[in-house]
Amino acid sequence: MNNKELQELRSSYVSNAHTSSTSAYVESASGAIVRDVEGNEYIDFAGGIGVMNIGHCHPKVVKAVQEQAGKFFHTCFMVHPYSSAVLLAEKLCKAVPGTSDKKAIFLSTGAEAVENAVKIARYHTKRTGIIVFDNAYHGRTLLTMSMTAKVKPYKYGFGPFAPEIYRAPFGDIDAFKKLLVTGVAPEDVAAVIAEPVQGEGGFIAAPEGYFQELAAICKEHGILFVADEIQSGMGRTGKMFAIEHWDVEPDLMTVAKSLAAGMPLSAVVGKAEIMDAVHGAGLGGTYSGNPLACAAGLAVMEIFEEEEMVAKAKILGDKLLERFSSWQQKFDCVGEVRGLGAMLGIALTNEDGTPAPEKAKALVDHCFKNNLVILACGIYGNVIRVLTPFVISDDTLEKGFSIMEEGLKTL
Repeated sequence: MNNKELQELRSSYVSNAHTSSTSAYVESASGAIVRDVEGNEYIDFAGGIGVMNIGHCHPKVVKAVQEQAGKFFHTCFMVHPYSSAVLLAEKLCKAVPGTSDKKAIFLSTGAEAVENAVKIARYHTKRTGIIVFDNAYHGRTLLTMSMTAKVKPYKYGFGPFAPEIYRAPFGDIDAFKKLLVTGVAPEDVAAVIAEPVQGEGGFIAAPEGYFQELAAICKEHGILFVADEIQSGMGRTGKMFAIEHWDVEPDLMTVAKSLAAGMPLSAVVGKAEIMDAVHGAGLGGTYSGNPLACAAGLAVMEIFEEEEMVAKAKILGDKLLERFSSWQQKFDCVGEVRGLGAMLGIALTNEDGTPAPEKAKALVDHCFKNNLVILACGIYGNVIRVLTPFVISDDTLEKGFSIMEEGLKTL
């Protein structure tokens, strides 16, 4: 079937609520290239929304999943445990920042990880309040949707929302202190949950020194600090986890997306005494830490070590910053370069400096017509973000840059 035929079939059988950014139906993918059912090739600057950091179909991941599929698909870890989950937990606990003993629990999605982090924090502290931030994105479940900042398309029409969620301006420590006076008493707050670099919110990195101060306030009041590393983690910012840029050890951390190179796997990793606070059988799920996903995750962790993926991300980030900064000087519509490392984007603006989502859409459309996949994000939808695999070749990266630049000339 071709793209048009599949699109017609989709219109008949797939909910209109489940939209796609492109109309090209994927047949295969490798590295930073995606191929559709008609044989067209696309340069991938989206990476499945930050999932393909090591690239599509890395041979080591493919082999690991194939070998596991030949042994068993599923037993449920709560019934018959398996080695891949235990070995991956060990590697992940050793990879996260800080000197405290760590433990982990595996789940399936990023939102599920955030929900479980909230459960753990509430159980450990015997408090209920959760503080999140402007521009935040934490998921689409009822609780995580309540924690997410943007109304459309994520929250509109889906209320009422979960209670005990409080919101502070991001990057403003004085505003956070004020919230603890005017919004919620600190002794009622279980956790503060923050993305070190906000993803869906527009690739906004916290200012220097911010998380050190925030973590200190949390510690003073017995509040847990939770780093949501679902999009910013796994090397994306030039560190294994973005919070390392601020030299802070979170009490809990959520990880997903690139953890298993496209297999559905997420985790909560945290200080052992906090992770062990919940009673037995209090956490888990039928598919939590699926064997196929854990096999992929183990391969991913080995690839990061053997192929120096974090170093590759740093080099990629330098190239992105150099090119995006040149565009900021060259094009009036590029109002700001945002992000950190290889988690970088450009904010498109009008002549008066206001956000220009229509320009972002035009650029996304131009790029797709020229076989480059990019994504927009941000509260106003005016930020073009790049989440390309770290393994993209210089030639392919340059081709992508050229397509974007030609599009910027038309805005």
